[in-house]
Amino acid sequence: MVHFGSPGRRWVMPTAALVVFGCVSRSQPGALVPTIVGTSSRDTVVVMGESRAVEMLPAVEPGRFDTGKMWTFENPPLDYFAEAYAFRPSETWLTRLRLAALRLPNCTASFVSPDGLVLTNHHCAREGATAVAKEGEDLITNGFLAASRAEERRVPGLYVDQLVEIHDVTADVQAAVDPTRDEEQQVEARDSTMEEIQRRLSGSRGLTCEVTSLYHGGKYSSYCYRRHEDVRLVFIPELAIGYFGGDPDNFTYPRYVLDMSFLRVYGPDGQPVRSETFLAWSDSGPVVGEPVFVVGNPGSTSRLNTMAQLEYRRDTQEPFLVRLLESRVAVLGKYMADNPATRDTYINDYFSLTNALKAYRGQLEGLRTPALMARKAGFERRFREAVERDSALSRQYGGLWDEISDIRRQISLISPTLNALNQGGMLRSRTLETAARMFQYARLAGGGLVPDSVLSSMRSELEGTSIDPVLDRRILAAQLEDAVALLGARDPFVTGALGERTPAAAAAAVIEGSAIPDSTRRSALLQDPSAILAGTDPALQFLQSALPRLQQAAQEYQSLTAAEELRTSRLARALFDVYGTSIPPDATFTPRLADGVVQSYQYNGTEAPALTTFYGLYDRHHSHAGREEWALPDRWRNPPAAFDPGTPLNFVSTNDITGGNSGSPVVNRDGELVGLIFDGNIESLPGEFIYTTETARAIAVHSAGILEALRDMYRATGIVAELTGSRRN
Repeated sequence: MVHFGSPGRRWVMPTAALVVFGCVSRSQPGALVPTIVGTSSRDTVVVMGESRAVEMLPAVEPGRFDTGKMWTFENPPLDYFAEAYAFRPSETWLTRLRLAALRLPNCTASFVSPDGLVLTNHHCAREGATAVAKEGEDLITNGFLAASRAEERRVPGLYVDQLVEIHDVTADVQAAVDPTRDEEQQVEARDSTMEEIQRRLSGSRGLTCEVTSLYHGGKYSSYCYRRHEDVRLVFIPELAIGYFGGDPDNFTYPRYVLDMSFLRVYGPDGQPVRSETFLAWSDSGPVVGEPVFVVGNPGSTSRLNTMAQLEYRRDTQEPFLVRLLESRVAVLGKYMADNPATRDTYINDYFSLTNALKAYRGQLEGLRTPALMARKAGFERRFREAVERDSALSRQYGGLWDEISDIRRQISLISPTLNALNQGGMLRSRTLETAARMFQYARLAGGGLVPDSVLSSMRSELEGTSIDPVLDRRILAAQLEDAVALLGARDPFVTGALGERTPAAAAAAVIEGSAIPDSTRRSALLQDPSAILAGTDPALQFLQSALPRLQQAAQEYQSLTAAEELRTSRLARALFDVYGTSIPPDATFTPRLADGVVQSYQYNGTEAPALTTFYGLYDRHHSHAGREEWALPDRWRNPPAAFDPGTPLNFVSTNDITGGNSGSPVVNRDGELVGLIFDGNIESLPGEFIYTTETARAIAVHSAGILEALRDMYRATGIVAELTGSRRN
């Protein structure tokens, strides 16, 4: 798994607006997507207004947990746990799990010893391993094991957050929003109030506090974290075993992956922190049918979206994202094939793109599945009926669904322009993105209102930007092809950019004629901001031709999304009035507790086992002889006699996870760690908008498998002793 192809990584949307010119979207990332004519899906209705679309779907009753099981620690469903599992967690149990679980940037982790030892995924520590590698070392390929604590290596910039306080600040935030003011002012008032509360609580508590919107504004909580900033790498296995099966196996099951690593948290005194609340290790792990609980930080879901918002994603957003990713995967794959020496530089980006492509294809398939959409329509129908039956609720909220539908229709009209002219992000030309930032620098430099220190910092960053002109030429050609597809061959921007040339020829003219890809010439250009504003450079000219139209579309988009946000927030209050906390809020990359059961499932005409063993690892290796994705490291090809290949390696459960859950501990009713979440299967991808248990599964590394590998393959006796509790120092 990599950063946006799996839980913890799959939610990086590549369609953000041009931030450097102030076009900052307040909606969920990824909303800036185009209308693709003729993309309405098979067997599903075309968007024509939310209420009419719902009427055209068959009447289907929603499932009890269609909105998921990502429960907040403020409102755990204790009665439901008792009903489902004959288990009512105590406050002590819940507190211990909350304090033992940790948040890494983009991932989850947990304390697994009283001496600050932390367990997370291999892919969550991969960048850290690269950062601490010494000259001549390749820790990603070869792995790393600190022989002693003195050899544990501090990862620069890495931190973990431990949630220690939760405060309900709903009344404060909602009171700051004056409904008589215009919509953008209401959003600004809300945001500024949230920021003020964060500053105040962080200062008074000495913690890192964040105010989070739950139920799309139906409730607001402040989560205050103790941040640990000295995090050191202890162990990471070889890439070939930590990412066994590569992209072909990602989002699939059965799986055979040792996707794990260990870190250690140190305090200001340079000693390991005393983590009094940690998860005791289960040597045996879970068994089939056993209830298990996942504690993690799921990143983002859209389960409380209206049907109009989901249909927009089905007919517009996801088709564009799939096409965009297909294009860039092809570009980057061919570039690496043509230039093998660049593979090490770009292979992680390539993995990210291919994994993201799988994710969005899976989401799109789910959105195009009539049975799933009918269940979503059933939930919305039931919710609307509850609102309409209450005269007070009906007066306040009855028209919101149709208003949101109309806003989505308006967004669909401007999204082609936004996406065709967007110049930012890893999927677009680095030269043009740099040109946009240079325009910003030049305008600030000419305004005389920005301190020299700020300008100097901006200039240094621009001078240090690295651009591969050969790859960038291919990316820009693909970007121009996007513009033709989105705007049409006769669009003024398209005809101006291409003339009589092909996209490839036009891209070559811009990149080869521009000073920006060359760091020396770029530095010289930065010395004269007036020359930048004059725009004689081909890349600057190209950007200038797009900018006015892009800014206008982005302003319209910002206004529309502000209006939608307020309506979504009001609808969330109605949802809260009707359902309260009986349903969980959408994921917000804040700590959640998800329940489930270790359970197999039917697939491809057969049955996927609930547990896999190391035997399957060797079968995959030998069945794919000669394939890099399934090639085992040397130590694994000749295992020691003590190694037991019958030990469970991976397992699946019905727990509710999504991006951000990578590295989440799986615990049993005794609070023991029995597994480590690292992925979901392909059937789980529609979980972005609906939770199901028929075939969707969370995939975890088995605690017994981790111990077996540490003990017999890596001879990591110190870690094993620490996990099993035989050492307390």
